[in-house]
Amino acid sequence: MDTRRVAVITGGTKGIGKAIACRLAQDGCDVVLNYHGDDGVAQSALREFDGLPVKAMAVKADVSASEGASHLIETAVSQLGSLDVLVNNVGPFVTRALYDTTDEEWRRALDSNLSSAFYCSRAALRVMRERRDGSIINIGALNVEHSPIGVFDAPAYYIAKSGVIMLTRSLARSEAPWGIRVNAVNPGFIETETYGRYRAEDKAAWARMVPLGRLGAPDDVADAVSYLASEKARYVTGTILHVHGGLWV
Repeated sequence: MDTRRVAVITGGTKGIGKAIACRLAQDGCDVVLNYHGDDGVAQSALREFDGLPVKAMAVKADVSASEGASHLIETAVSQLGSLDVLVNNVGPFVTRALYDTTDEEWRRALDSNLSSAFYCSRAALRVMRERRDGSIINIGALNVEHSPIGVFDAPAYYIAKSGVIMLTRSLARSEAPWGIRVNAVNPGFIETETYGRYRAEDKAAWARMVPLGRLGAPDDVADAVSYLASEKARYVTGTILHVHGGLWV
C-alpha cells in the first residue's frame, strides 16, 4: 500500500513556495501546488518534478476566499487520497504607507496573507482531525516579531503577517490534542524573483546588514519547512523558526 505523504503548498508555483514544494517532493511527498494566476507559470513549475518518484499537480484556486480554499483541499484529497502537510505560503507584498493605503489594498493584504491561512487551515483540519495527524506550517515575515521599530513602508502586509503568527500559536494550542502540529517560519531577506526589481547596490546593502553576510535563498526557507514537516519535528509545535541569517538577535 502506498503510504506516501501529501503536501499542499499555497503560492507553490514560484519563489519560496516552489522551493518548498520541490524540497518536500525530494522528501518523498506527493505535492499540490496552489496558484491563482498564470497557467503557463504553473505548468512550467510542474516540470521541476519530472523524474521524481512522486505525484505533482497544480490546482488553480483563490485561497483568499473560503470557497477557493475548500476547493483546493478537497481536490488534493480526492486526487491524492490524503493530506498530511499544509504550507500556507501565499501572500503578496503590499508596499504603501498606511496613510496612502486604499481600502482595496488593505483588504488584499489581509485576505491574501491572513484570511488565506485561516481558510486553508480550517479546511485542512477537517481532514487532519479525522486522521489525528498532520502538520501545518505558516510562512510569516521578517519584521513581525523582532523589528525594534514599526514598519512604515508596508504596514498592511506586516499587520497581516503578525496575524499569521497569532493564528499559528492559537492553532498549535487548539490542535495539539488532535495530534496536529502547527508552526511558522519567518524568512529574512530572501532573494526571489521579486528581488529582481531592486538595484544591485540595495541588495548589497541588505546583505551587509545580515550577520551571516548574504541574502537568503528560497532553499534556506524550504529546508526549514522540510524539518518542521518531518517526523524529526514530532515534538515541535507552536514554534516560530526565524530564517534570517542573524538579523534581530
